Amino acid sequence: MQKEAGTPPPGNTGKAEQKKDKPSWGSRSYNVGAASCFLSTLATFPIYKTIFRQQLHAFSVREAVRQLTQEGLRKFYRGVFPPLLSKTLQGTLMFGTYENCLHLLSSQSSGPYSLGDRYTAGLVSGISEALVLGPFERIQNILQDGRKNKRFPTTRSILQEFHSYPLRERLLLGYYRGLGLILVRNSLGSSLYFSLKDPLRDSLSERGLPRWVPALVSGSVNGTLICLFLYPLSVLIANVQSQVGKQEMLHFQPSVTAVWANHGRRVVLLYRGGSLLILRSCITWGLTTAIYDFLQENTV
Repeated sequence: MQKEAGTPPPGNTGKAEQKKDKPSWGSRSYNVGAASCFLSTLATFPIYKTIFRQQLHAFSVREAVRQLTQEGLRKFYRGVFPPLLSKTLQGTLMFGTYENCLHLLSSQSSGPYSLGDRYTAGLVSGISEALVLGPFERIQNILQDGRKNKRFPTTRSILQEFHSYPLRERLLLGYYRGLGLILVRNSLGSSLYFSLKDPLRDSLSERGLPRWVPALVSGSVNGTLICLFLYPLSVLIANVQSQVGKQEMLHFQPSVTAVWANHGRRVVLLYRGGSLLILRSCITWGLTTAIYDFLQENTV
C-alpha cells in the first residue's frame, strides 16, 4: 500500500483553510516525505521481516520468530538496506509526486480539493513509485527468503545473477519480475489512501483533539484497512519475486495456483501474518503521517 500526503497541517479544522493552503510546486514535500518514511521504516523492519516469512512459508507468528531466532542476530537485519533505501525513496516519491501533481490538477480552482483530484494524484504517485522501486522490492524479497541464503548471500550476488541475463530478460525476469502486480497494488493503494486520509484527519481535527492525534489516527486507520484489502496481492508478489532463474519462474496462473496450494487452499492461511500486518501498518502509517504533517507544519 502506500501513500500519504496532506496539504493542510494536522491542526487545520475547516475547509476555509484548505482553500488558502493549496500546495506550491517545490522540493520541500519530497524532503519531508523522505525523512518521515526513513524514521518509520527503522522502527518497523523487525515486524516486516516476520510478516514476510509468514507470507512465504505460511508460518504462524511463533514459527516465523523461531526461524529468525535460529538464524541468529547477525542475519536478523539481513535485507534491511534495500527496504530502508526503498522506503526513503518511497516517501520522497509518494509525498512529493502527490503534492506536485495535486498542485497541477487543482491550480485552476480556488476551492478545496475534489475527490477526483486526490484520487488521480494518488494514482500517478503509485505508478511512479512502482516503476522506480520495483527493483528494490525484488532484491529485498530474495534476500529475505531463507531458502536463498546460500545461493545469494549478498546483494552483489543477486545483481551478478541478473546481469548474466540478456538485456530483455534482465529487466523482465530480473529487476522487474512481478511489475504488473506491483503497479496494480501501488496505484490502487495510493489512490485510496490519498482519497481518504485528509478527510478523516480533518474530521477528527474538528473534535478538538491534540494536534498530532488526527494525523496519527488517520494514517493508522487508512494504512491498516488498505493493507488488509491488498494483503493477498502482497503475498502473491512476495512469492513471485522470490523466484530466481528460469527453472523457478512460473507464469501468472501457475504462480497463483502454487500460492493457493502452499497456503492450504484456505483464506485464513492466506492471511497468515495479518495480525502482525495490522500492528505494523498502524505503527508505520500512523508514524509516517504524523511525522510528515509535523515536519510540514514546523519546517521551512
